[in-house]
Amino acid sequence: MRTQNLLTTALFLLATTLSDVSIAQNPILPDFHADPEVLHSRKTGRFYIYSTTDGHPGWGGWYFQVFSSKNLRNWTNEGMMLDVRSEQVPWAKGNAWAPAIEEVRQADGSYKYYFYFSADAGKRKEIGVAVADDPLGPFVDSGRPLISDLPEGVRGGQQIDVDVFTDPVSGKHYIYWGNGYMAGAQLSDDMVSLVPGTTKVLTPRGGTLKDYAYREGTYVFYRNGIYYFLWSVDDTGSPNYHVAYGTADNPLGPITVAEQPIILQQRPEKEIYGTAHNSVLKVNGKDKWYIVYHRINKDYIQRDKGPGWHREVCIDRMRFDKDGKIIPVIPQ
Repeated sequence: MRTQNLLTTALFLLATTLSDVSIAQNPILPDFHADPEVLHSRKTGRFYIYSTTDGHPGWGGWYFQVFSSKNLRNWTNEGMMLDVRSEQVPWAKGNAWAPAIEEVRQADGSYKYYFYFSADAGKRKEIGVAVADDPLGPFVDSGRPLISDLPEGVRGGQQIDVDVFTDPVSGKHYIYWGNGYMAGAQLSDDMVSLVPGTTKVLTPRGGTLKDYAYREGTYVFYRNGIYYFLWSVDDTGSPNYHVAYGTADNPLGPITVAEQPIILQQRPEKEIYGTAHNSVLKVNGKDKWYIVYHRINKDYIQRDKGPGWHREVCIDRMRFDKDGKIIPVIPQ
């Protein structure tokens, strides 16, 4: 009986904590971090955030750290989990940017963790993947870039800002990337190669810097029969950096831009600026969603202080109306 009471109490406290995350004190991570990727692990039951390590001039960070939490409020720095200037990643020279991670259950019931990231390969940014048996690693790089070249027909942009999505309908895995363009492709079952012939350019057309003109930072999720595509608009060093979205009927589009596409943007009156490059978290078993994003630290908003690489990670609730449209988030 005592064990049951303790379990009930623990579950109540967890539910209460998660319901109050929207009023948690932002930022949630210490120091400067950006491009957050959030994961709730089925293996450990913990939450994890992987991010660009910020605060280095010219976006010059060269390693990734991982933070863990039981409740989305209190985060523990679990240390460096991938150093792209070390022998861990033999093909890269630096610029560890904008990661994504996918937890995949194996046939024997164990789990694998596929960590996708971009790095400077010498002449250009390329996207790689490292694999581990635990959310904290150790991660082993595949030994070569997964994505190196611009998609056919694209004339400019970088191979950065990767996202990976597992379709709950088909069970297939998809990867998205691009700066200046949005591309997507199906991943092979091994998760470290692309299915030939599946790469598509998905860039939403039109828009301006005031609304939905695509720049980077794609994030894809599924809810109630709809595939949601979120992306960042403007430059990461601009106070106007914000999140827009569209929807599709399948994981590779085409994307229909929402009637009211902006769902997260700055609040200058609260000294909140540059709210974008996000990931999304669904609390398992519930229709409860959170958006995890970065913003510019208010003390570095002036251009000469490097706002683009003084960013901090935040979290807020994300809600939908009865028609499945995303209700604009008011950043806290």
